[in-house]
Amino acid sequence: MAKIKKKGTSGQAKNFITRTQAVRKLQISLPDFRRLCIYKGIYPREPRNKKKASKTSTPSTTFYYSKDIQYLLHEPILNKFRDHKALAKKIARSLGRGEVGDAARLEKNAKPRISLDHIIKERYPTFVDALRDLDDALSLLFLFASLPSTSTVPPRTISLCQRLCLEFEHYLIVTHALRKSFISIKGIYYQATVQGQDILWLVPHKFVQRVSGDVDFRIMGTFVEFYTTLLGFVNYRLYTSIGLVYPPRFNVNSDEQGGELGAIKLEGNGVDEATDNENQSAQEDHRDQENNQDTGNAVIQKLADELARQSQPSEHPEREGVLIEDDAATDTIDQFEIQGEGADVLIQPSMSDTEAGSLFAPYSFFLSRETPRQPLEFILRAFGCKRIGWDEVLGDGAFTNDPNDPSITHQVVDRPLILQPDSLAGGEGSFDVMPAPTQGGRIPGRTYIQPQWVWDCINQGRLLRVDRYAPGTTLPPHLSPWVKPTKITYDPTAPLADQESEGEGEEEKAEGSDDEQLQKLDRMATEEDPSSKPGLSELVTDADDHGMDVASADSENISVDEFGGFASDDEETNGVDMEDQEEDARSQHQKELEAEAAGLIFTERKDTNSGPTRNGNAKSADARKKAARLRKEEDEDLERRKMMMSKKKRKLFDRMTYSNRALDEEAAKLRSKRRKLERTKS
Repeated sequence: MAKIKKKGTSGQAKNFITRTQAVRKLQISLPDFRRLCIYKGIYPREPRNKKKASKTSTPSTTFYYSKDIQYLLHEPILNKFRDHKALAKKIARSLGRGEVGDAARLEKNAKPRISLDHIIKERYPTFVDALRDLDDALSLLFLFASLPSTSTVPPRTISLCQRLCLEFEHYLIVTHALRKSFISIKGIYYQATVQGQDILWLVPHKFVQRVSGDVDFRIMGTFVEFYTTLLGFVNYRLYTSIGLVYPPRFNVNSDEQGGELGAIKLEGNGVDEATDNENQSAQEDHRDQENNQDTGNAVIQKLADELARQSQPSEHPEREGVLIEDDAATDTIDQFEIQGEGADVLIQPSMSDTEAGSLFAPYSFFLSRETPRQPLEFILRAFGCKRIGWDEVLGDGAFTNDPNDPSITHQVVDRPLILQPDSLAGGEGSFDVMPAPTQGGRIPGRTYIQPQWVWDCINQGRLLRVDRYAPGTTLPPHLSPWVKPTKITYDPTAPLADQESEGEGEEEKAEGSDDEQLQKLDRMATEEDPSSKPGLSELVTDADDHGMDVASADSENISVDEFGGFASDDEETNGVDMEDQEEDARSQHQKELEAEAAGLIFTERKDTNSGPTRNGNAKSADARKKAARLRKEEDEDLERRKMMMSKKKRKLFDRMTYSNRALDEEAAKLRSKRRKLERTKS
C-alpha cells in the first residue's frame, strides 16, 4: 500500500509561504520584515493557484518563496533588529522610572548601527551588476536631493543624497560619459555610458516640492538607505579606476552659496592643477592676439613639416599605407548600413568620448538668470565646455559674473530681447537695442540661443544652426532621442511631402475648399432673406429626413447579375471610369441643389471658375480620383490575398492591420494639424 501524503508537504503549498507565517518564523515585526526584504532584494511572488499554495481555507494575498525566507534566517541584520528592540524596551523602562538622562544616554550611545556592506557584495558579485541596477538608485537619490527637509525626510539624508549625486556627475564630466538628455514634464532624463553599460535616470525640475501625506516615506527611506550605500561603493570604484582620490574635497562655504558642482574639488592625476589653471589660460588665449597668431603660425609650420615628411620616399610603402589606413579606421566609429528594403535596422553607435569632450570645448557660455543653471552647467561641462558664466544670483562657482565679458561667445537666454526707445536719435517711433545683455540687448559678435539648442546638439552629436533657436523664434519640436520614427508613425523632423500618401494633401485641400464654399453659400442665403430661406445645412438635414434621393431614378431598377467570371483589365478600367462619371454626375446634381437653395444660378457660378483656378481644381480632382482608384485596387488585391490564407493567419493579419490602421489614423491627424499650421503661416 502506497504511503499517504500529508496535505501541505509538497507542491505549491511547500514552495510558497504567506507573509504572516514568514514574520512568525523570523520573529520580527512587520516593518522590520519589510525593511529586511528591501535590503536583501526579496519580493512577493504570485503562485499559479492561491488555494493550493495556501494551507488555510481562505486564500492569502501575499506569498513569498519558502527558500527566500529560509535564506533570511541566517542574516546578521536580524540580530541588529533584535538588539534594537531590546534597546527600545530599556529606553521605555527608563522613561517609566523617570530617568530621562539614562534614556538619552542609551539612545545616543547604545543604539546599534546597521552596516549594509556585506549585502551590497552579496547582491552584486561583479561591478557590472551594480552598474546595471543603478537606474532606479540615481532616480530616487536625485528625487530626495530636491525634497525639502521634514520630519519624515531628515536634512542629513538630503545632504548625503546631494553629495553623492554631485560626485557621480563629476565623474561623468571628467570621463565625458554623458550621451543623451531629454526634457519632459516629469523632469530631465539623462543617459550615460559607463564601462559599456547604458545608465538612464530622471532628475526632477528645480521647483518647490510639496510633500504629500499619502506617501509612505518609511519604505522610501529604506530604499534610500540602501541606494546611498550602493552609490557610495560605485563612486569609489569609478573614481579609483581613473586615478582620482575618493572622497573628493567638499567646500561647505561654496555649497551654502549655491556652488553645487563647484563645491567639489577633484584630486589626483594632476586634475587639481589643471582646474586651477583652466580659467587663467582660457582668458589669456582669448585676449592675447599675438599669442594666437604665433600659435597659428606654429600649427601651419607643423603641417608643412608633416607634408614634407610624407613626401619623402619610404622604404616600406605598403606597410606605411596599411598603418595609415588603420589609424584612420580607428579614429572614426563604424556606422551600420541597411543592406536592403525590409532589413533590420541596427542601433547606430553613439559618439566617442573624444567627440563628446570636444563638442563645446572652443566656446564660452553665459547663462541668463531665467535659464536652468544646474542642468545646463552639467551638460556643457560634460561635453567639453570649460568656461561657463552666470549671474551672481544663480550661485557660486561661475567662470565670470560679468555679462559684458568679451570672451563669451554664446549666451543662453529664455526670453525675447526687448527693444527700448532711442533717446539719442530723436526720431519719433525709432528704437534702439540696450547695450547691456542684462537689460535685454545684444552684444556684437555674441551668439544668442535658447536652452533647447544645447539639448538638441548633444542628442544629434553635432552643432546645429543657431538661427532656428534665436530668442523669440518658434523652436523646432524637442523629440526624445530614444524613440526612433518608423514608416507608420509621424516624424515631425521630416518634410510633410515625404510622409503623405498619394493624393492625401489634395483630398484635404478639396475638403477644406468644399467646406468654405458651403459656408459661403450659407452666409449668402442668410444675408439675402434670413426669414424665408433656411440655411444650407438645415436644407440638407431636411432632405435627409424626408428621404430625398439624390441619385438618378434608374438606380431603383438595378438587378443583381449572376457571376460570370473575372473581368479583364480593360473592363475593370472602364468600370472605374463609369463609377467616376457617376460620382461626377451626383456631385454636380448636389451642387445644383445647393445653388438653387442659395438663390443662385448654377451655370453662372460655374462660369466664374475659369482660368488657372479651374485648371487647378481639375488637377486636384484628377489626383483625388487617382488616389481613390489606387486605394480601391490595393484593397481588392489585399482581399484576394486574404482568401488564400488560413483562418489562423487571417485573424493574425486582421489584428496586425487593426493596430497599423490605428497608428495610420493618429499619424494622419498629426499631418493634418501640421498642414493647417503651414497653411495659416503662409
